Amino acid sequence: MAALSELSRPLTFLFALAAGAAVANLYWAQPLLGVIADDLDASTATAGWLVTATQIGYAVGVLLLVPLGDVLDRRRLVPVLFLASAAALLLCALAPSIGVLLVALGVLGVTTVSGQILTPLAGDLAGDAHRGRIVGVVGSGTLTGILAARTISGFVASAATWRATFALAAVVAVLLAVLLRRATPPLPPRTRIAYPRLLLSVAAVVRRERAARWTLVLAATGFAAFSLFWTALTFLLSGPPFRYPAAVIGMFGLVGLAGVLSGLRGGRLHDRGWSLPATGAAWALALGAFVVAAFGGRSLVLLISVTVVVDVALQTQALLNRARLFALTHEARSRLNTALATSNFVGAAAGSAAASTLWSVGGWSAVSIAGAGLGCLALTVWALGRRGPLVVGRAEPGPLS
Repeated sequence: MAALSELSRPLTFLFALAAGAAVANLYWAQPLLGVIADDLDASTATAGWLVTATQIGYAVGVLLLVPLGDVLDRRRLVPVLFLASAAALLLCALAPSIGVLLVALGVLGVTTVSGQILTPLAGDLAGDAHRGRIVGVVGSGTLTGILAARTISGFVASAATWRATFALAAVVAVLLAVLLRRATPPLPPRTRIAYPRLLLSVAAVVRRERAARWTLVLAATGFAAFSLFWTALTFLLSGPPFRYPAAVIGMFGLVGLAGVLSGLRGGRLHDRGWSLPATGAAWALALGAFVVAAFGGRSLVLLISVTVVVDVALQTQALLNRARLFALTHEARSRLNTALATSNFVGAAAGSAAASTLWSVGGWSAVSIAGAGLGCLALTVWALGRRGPLVVGRAEPGPLS
């Protein structure tokens, strides 16, 4: 295992920046759907599939490419993925039709999984005593990329065109590929497994580790609650009594920076051995915030306060889930991260779909009640899961091939 000295502060920052840039590729198109539809003579409904195509591609990339981090030299793998993303981004910028753009965004989703490889890589390079903090920093970079992508995309498109957003992102991807290739220390493969067995072993490690199973349930529940809240919040802010334009709603998302700060600090809780109680406390805080949210649908001050608390609570538990998984085994962290990212994706998709349905049925009150229900579910899983044996803070290797 590499020592912490191999992961200097500049390299940690580079990993966080690169992880944020990678995940940002999933969100460039989101605020530009109307502009793209007009430029490419497509309907708004068709343009809506652009985000879906990116997300589907990302899910495929997570399942098929992220496990390779356990069997390939990531010093080479990550830059190659960034270069592939740059090619896909350039194709997006040059797309002559909505059909070509759909394909290009699907390919972009597949290739932009570098952040899911960099995070377990940071966990490998960090020492056991500092792993939570390091993973928290890199994870916070990912969250920053999600929050910043929409704002940057809108500004660039306003100053130039929507194509300039993808062209600029392609240039950044190439630069990051070069920097990562030069800065990352040589990392020989930790195990050798045939590719089909590698993919099957993702399920094997989850079956083997009881703590992984219930942690993945907590992770999916957390992303469902996160997606539920933010999707419904957009509906709330765009309708009466607020009626805010899209630009203002996008700026409202900057409140989520509180979650970035919690991620930077939350990893220390894991390093001090407080992962389990802190996870329970985070979910109790989220539950309370959803209860308050049910009564705050018409108060901007209360909404901002609830948004901060929900974001801090859910981002903290997400960081603790990741750090706890990485403590289970050192030779299968990329595969565990594959399972985690898949759980997060499923949870986020379910939360987003539920938000639309619940909003049509009962509006903000129905969404808040559902969020509180997810909080109760998570606390039940947490209470049952912590009863069993769980190794936290040290890696225990085992046969996975």
